[in-house]
Amino acid sequence: MTAVTDPVPTYPMTRGCPFDPPAELARIRDDECPAEPGVARVRIWDGSTPWLVTRYDDVRAALADERLSADADRDGYPAASRSRRVRSRGRRRSFIMMDGPEHARHRRMLIGEFTVRRIERLRPLVEQTVTALLDAMEAGENPTDLVQAFALPLPSLVICHLLGVPYADHAFFEAQSRIMVDLTSGAEASAAASDALQDYLAGLVRERLDEPRDDVLGGMAARVAAGDLTVDEASASALLLLVAGHETTANMIALGTLTLLHHPDQLAVVRDGDAAQVRAAVEELLRVLTVTHVGRRRVATEDLEIGGVTIRAGEGVVLAAEAANRDPRQWPHPDEVDVTRGTNRHVAFGFGVHQCLGQPLARLELQIAYPALLRRFPGLRVTVPDSEIPFRDDMAVYGVHALPVAF
Repeated sequence: MTAVTDPVPTYPMTRGCPFDPPAELARIRDDECPAEPGVARVRIWDGSTPWLVTRYDDVRAALADERLSADADRDGYPAASRSRRVRSRGRRRSFIMMDGPEHARHRRMLIGEFTVRRIERLRPLVEQTVTALLDAMEAGENPTDLVQAFALPLPSLVICHLLGVPYADHAFFEAQSRIMVDLTSGAEASAAASDALQDYLAGLVRERLDEPRDDVLGGMAARVAAGDLTVDEASASALLLLVAGHETTANMIALGTLTLLHHPDQLAVVRDGDAAQVRAAVEELLRVLTVTHVGRRRVATEDLEIGGVTIRAGEGVVLAAEAANRDPRQWPHPDEVDVTRGTNRHVAFGFGVHQCLGQPLARLELQIAYPALLRRFPGLRVTVPDSEIPFRDDMAVYGVHALPVAF
């Protein structure tokens, strides 16, 4: 087995530039020493030392390897924080923390709701929502916070429509979501937030049992009525969809906009380009930013080899997509933003059986949001220097807590 370096670096690591992964990740990934080919021990919050995998080919292969378990209840699983470990133990779990047939059964029940064809039917709704939010932004205060005025309400409104969650309750579920993804939340607070949201969603599922509706929660209720799901299982899956459906996209909208404002030539392509150019630009921003900055967490169920390093059964593994998506073996000049890149096989949405179920929806929202915002407000600018922007280093989903802009 590869020797553990001393001292073992801590993960997640301190970021030098707000738009780039920590430099230490690149050093691990690009180290040409054959003894540690992009795979190294790191120390996490509880003192344990899982393996960190940083190279694109290795991360992609590991994400598809059934010998690496996503089950957070397994011994050796490298939880991202104490609150996440406590929240997973003996509590209602979504299918994202399941393996094998159990995971496949739950995912199959939902995948039909998120096909590209079905999500494309939401295009008019997303376009109307974007227009309404930009109208309100134009008529409102200037300067304003782009997160609260546009980036957060857009995906929240859309996921509420898709699931069947009343948007009138958005302040409640957004607040509970923030607690859940805050890496500094206490274990009790995080568990309470998760329980509160799951109880709320379970109540909506029960309502659908009495009054069926044509939405995702209605479909889950029908599965409950047929005996395919319990109410708790349905609410756990709904919680995943609700939180992931607005947290990740909201931060991509805000952080992507900030990135484009730093690159006016790239911004012009997004603002003035055709649909194909905008699609390519969105993929590049997803690659460069990769807002899931705490890695995909796994634990080995048997001995295996990753990048020439032997991982023993029971050892934790962290798959650093943010490093893999900047791998120079896969992309020339990977740290540069180039919205005109061709094929872009990034792993921002993961890979394999656990890849993000909602990626067609996220892509649709981003492809509509960026050009619409930039065309409506050609003079859009950030009103404070980067050093005064509250970046989300304390959250499981990276981005900005607020983005003060003028237009």
